[in-house]
Amino acid sequence: QVQLAESGGGSVQAGGSLRLSCAVSGYAVIPFCLTWFRQAPGKEREGVALLYTGTGAAHYGDSAKDRFTIFQDEAKTTLYLQMNNLQLEDTAIYYCAAGARRWNCGLRDTRLATSWGQGTQVTVSA
Repeated sequence: QVQLAESGGGSVQAGGSLRLSCAVSGYAVIPFCLTWFRQAPGKEREGVALLYTGTGAAHYGDSAKDRFTIFQDEAKTTLYLQMNNLQLEDTAIYYCAAGARRWNCGLRDTRLATSWGQGTQVTVSA
């Protein structure tokens, strides 16, 4: 069973930056993909960025394009999300998720992921 543990959340002023981390452990076979999702108060969970662990290819949701970067370390034990130019609407709980196989990967459907972390809060203030 893959275990995921997010860290790096906090409070930041609009225009600032944060880097989230997700420690990935407990797997016999590395997950096919790792994804950052977020959920703002009163809203549905949405996909932010997805990384295919084998190729390093990344895909982004509309809210993240040109501001966020998803990447992993060489050992593939930590996933990161570099967030720049944060805005008020980026306030949310950010979750790391793993997709065991290719068909468990997607930004638009939260039901595909096979493992989830507990989340880390990001708060952006004016």
